Amino acid sequence: MNIFLIIAGILSAIAALLHLACIYFGAPWYRFFGAGEQMAMLAEQGSIQPTIITGGIFLILAVWSLYAFSGAGAIIRLPLVRQALALITLIYLARGVGGFFLIASPMGRPPEFWLWSSAICLSFGIVHLIGLKQEWANL
Repeated sequence: MNIFLIIAGILSAIAALLHLACIYFGAPWYRFFGAGEQMAMLAEQGSIQPTIITGGIFLILAVWSLYAFSGAGAIIRLPLVRQALALITLIYLARGVGGFFLIASPMGRPPEFWLWSSAICLSFGIVHLIGLKQEWANL
């Protein structure tokens, strides 16, 4: 089993569960994690929009977690695991790097959100990249 892909799967699973917790705990959690005041206000008003958006992100991150575990050999081999892990890695790295460019014009979010979320995504991407590189021939 590939330890880097195991860690990558755990990291994506934690991120997925934190998104699920935002749905459950509502506006204070949306605010704390930097989702923006509009999302927090919609959650306070009982709008379904934050739940749909955050639920979609939860599902994506949960699937990404499963693909990392699959690539590591911890669960059954999922279809297109090599391609999926390459795409997941690229998305994490692109989001990580790209977010740093939004610090100066944060689009309704505090610059700290872009700094921390970009650092987290970049870290996730690097862990995925190391694991993917180690397992590439076996996938």
